[in-house]
Amino acid sequence: MLDRLSLRLRILLFFVALALGAFAAIALGGWLVLSRLDMPDLLGPMVQAGLLGGFLILFLVTGVWYLFDANVARAIDTLANAIRTRAQTDVNDDIATERERAKYLGDLAPAAAAITKSLAATRSALAESVARETSRLSAEKSRLEKLLADVPVAVVLCNADYQLAFYNGQAVTVLGAGGAPGLDRNLLDYLREGPVRHAYERLSKLNDPEAASDLICATTGSGRLLQGRMRVLRRTDATRRPGFVLTLRDVTADLAAHASREALLAEVFDRVRRPAANLQTVIGVMSENADADPSEELSRAMLSEIQTLSAAITELGARYDAGRSDWRPQGQIRAGDLMDGISAQFDALGLSLDTEGPDLMLTCDGFELALFFRWLGEKLSDAGHARAFRLRLAEETGPGAVFDLLWQGTPLPVGEFDAWLVEPLDADIPDLTPRAVLNAHATESWTETQPDGWASVRLPIPNARRATRRPAPIEREVVYDFELLSKERNAGVLETPLEDLIYVVFDTETTGLTPSKDEIVQIAAVRVVNGRRVRREVFDTLVDPQRPIPQSSTDVHGITEDMVKGAPTIAEAGKRFHEFARGAVLIAHNAPFDMEFLRRHEKGIGASFDHPVLDTVLLSAVVYGQLEQHSLDALTARLGITIPEEARHTAIGDTVATADAFLKLMPMLQARGLRTFGDVLGEVRRHGRLLKDLN
Repeated sequence: MLDRLSLRLRILLFFVALALGAFAAIALGGWLVLSRLDMPDLLGPMVQAGLLGGFLILFLVTGVWYLFDANVARAIDTLANAIRTRAQTDVNDDIATERERAKYLGDLAPAAAAITKSLAATRSALAESVARETSRLSAEKSRLEKLLADVPVAVVLCNADYQLAFYNGQAVTVLGAGGAPGLDRNLLDYLREGPVRHAYERLSKLNDPEAASDLICATTGSGRLLQGRMRVLRRTDATRRPGFVLTLRDVTADLAAHASREALLAEVFDRVRRPAANLQTVIGVMSENADADPSEELSRAMLSEIQTLSAAITELGARYDAGRSDWRPQGQIRAGDLMDGISAQFDALGLSLDTEGPDLMLTCDGFELALFFRWLGEKLSDAGHARAFRLRLAEETGPGAVFDLLWQGTPLPVGEFDAWLVEPLDADIPDLTPRAVLNAHATESWTETQPDGWASVRLPIPNARRATRRPAPIEREVVYDFELLSKERNAGVLETPLEDLIYVVFDTETTGLTPSKDEIVQIAAVRVVNGRRVRREVFDTLVDPQRPIPQSSTDVHGITEDMVKGAPTIAEAGKRFHEFARGAVLIAHNAPFDMEFLRRHEKGIGASFDHPVLDTVLLSAVVYGQLEQHSLDALTARLGITIPEEARHTAIGDTVATADAFLKLMPMLQARGLRTFGDVLGEVRRHGRLLKDLN
């Protein structure tokens, strides 16, 4: 049992035992003297002498213990903590402060300084060697991440329990309706489980890594339909079920476009069939009385039905043209790039082409349009119209633009041009005709005669806009931790190793320091999974406190009343934060303060914050002792963590610092034999007088 006591407590017990032994020796000596001498009058002086000697011994032992505790025991603890900090973390600074405290320990402090200095040098050399040897792998990893991030479909990788071990940027978009995905979260929180489970069970029984299964599933939040393909990973352990990779594509828009097209076709038949039948009846009546003059009533009826039919065909045709771009979406291409590609096509044919026009962004298929103009230039050249051309692009009123292919010479007859439109654009693509290109772009093309002897073929582009400065690209990075595929699951939190738990480290900024009456103005949080902070899984939001923010509070965190206007209330923000922290251990610095704000609003939020909680103040006390400073600034300085000045006293800045501090404290806790959450909780409760226990 003694080996579980701290060094200072054991030394204190040693001096207590020494004092008690001295008292016992005095009492025993006095008793022996009195028992051998028949002098009753000596009892009083002997007791007085014993009491005086006992008090002198107590004073002497207490003084020696105090000096020993201050200059030896505490110095050894300080030195041990400094060595452990530098052994378990990447802190490499000199232990000059600790050496000053340990100046009465002889050569121990210089020896410890030499060890830590040698450790820092070795670590630096090792890090340099590892960095040099792994630079190639890091470059390949970066290229792979960029490649996977740009994959146009959502890709997720899960273990047999459907826990996410990998997802790319598209997965955030596709699954985001149910809340942004996160490592080690359950895929079935985002997708309806029936199709996913059936596909996995079917593939896992086949035990064939080459087999794949197509499926249709829906998101749990919005019900969007997704088309997916699942493939089970190759087994690496016969006792463990394999994970799987699932690719997903949102087909809701495709189905909506298809339904719109089908509805339009049904409406075409319905609206054309009735006036056509009426018109046929009128014509039949008139044909039966061919010799008689048609009555005025029949003429009016026929004219009315013809007008109705013509209007219906015109309206339906316009709706068909407007919807064609939805059925076949086009990409965005810069006009200058397209015209440069067309010029290259003309150069390959030995034709001359000059281009001009504004810098526009065109919604079109650049490949098909380049082929169209190449085909047109070749046909005009073969027909003897010209070998030198100009391609002019001009904006039109509205959202469109128009291309003019011009030449000096004989105009192209309309009938001849229409006959060309049914020919193949390229011998290698016989099904792609100019008419098909025009239909795909919901446009028409025709010939015109221009002034000054110029002739042209006009091609309108329905959708075009002025090119503007491109906005910063959306970062779509992949997020992964492949160790999650083989990590064993533990049922109880208390028995779970620290590195196997999911943590959400958070911080709040408030209107004041009284949780019973002040309100939250900002919440920020990060997730820690498998012993590392996931940089892309961040929660950060301002909160409208629905009350004034005192200037004294604004001076601390910099949040003003104008900044929180339009921000979510604590009910909405708290609900989103509760979802972000689902299934995790909550960590904060001085957690009772932040938790009291959240728990006061549980009714409005509609959820209970009954998560397990750890406090880095208490963890710091476990590692460094209660006599040290445990503020966030002191802790981060001790662990070599720098908080940028602009991030201090902001929720996200303090959250990141707290998370990094916890990750450095974790191996130090494990080195003390505290390996499970239950171990840490039991040790923390010994320091309960610092902060109340939230568990």
